[in-house]
Amino acid sequence: MTQYQDSRSAPMVRVDDVHRSFGSGERAVHALRGVSFAVRRGELTALKGRSGSGKTTLLNVLGGLDTPTSGTVFLDGTDLAGLGEAGLLELRRDRLGFVFQSFGLIPVLTAAENVGIPMRLRRMPAEEREERVRTLLALVGLSEHAGQRPGELSGGQQQRVAVARALANDPDLIIADEPTGQLDSETGLQIMKLLRAVVRSEGVTVLVATHDPVLMELADRVVELRDGRVVDERGAERTVTA
Repeated sequence: MTQYQDSRSAPMVRVDDVHRSFGSGERAVHALRGVSFAVRRGELTALKGRSGSGKTTLLNVLGGLDTPTSGTVFLDGTDLAGLGEAGLLELRRDRLGFVFQSFGLIPVLTAAENVGIPMRLRRMPAEEREERVRTLLALVGLSEHAGQRPGELSGGQQQRVAVARALANDPDLIIADEPTGQLDSETGLQIMKLLRAVVRSEGVTVLVATHDPVLMELADRVVELRDGRVVDERGAERTVTA
């Protein structure tokens, strides 16, 4: 048994009784109400729920972009509450990758330049950075589009660039918030298959928020949120092969 297989039983993410409220008193909005679950290493977990269920708030808390009102979030055994602002910045830069519904690419930069941004922030040597960019664009099937800008790419191609950028610094965890929300159903399915393939080829853990039941079939597990609470957690029966 490999070291990677040995480590799968230890969770990459653990959420213990997390609450997040906005405002106070009678007008307080309780976005998360005692959420607890774990995400195993090398697993694609789908976070299911309607708009307003708390998915985005939970992803922001997991990514160190927001702080829970109470409860604890662990990443690979590290309590995020103990990191401080500098520690959270380092965490987001070095160990997390983000994929957003809006793609989040810089319009004036080429696909290759967009993918290279996280590596520039880490001051990676140019030769090493360029090789990594080529590898990642090949992984997402965009080698021939390296020199094109976002406006010259389709929505699906732009999201593939965003996935490559999320992988730039070899993260432990990729957080994807409705990454197929602006795409047609077939293109969205291709993006989810890409994330499925990334889990297998790179050994990265992926947590993706989606409300599309077809896309959930590609996940290892589905965690359902409703009104800020986990109401169901189960393994997904995959009927679509990646």
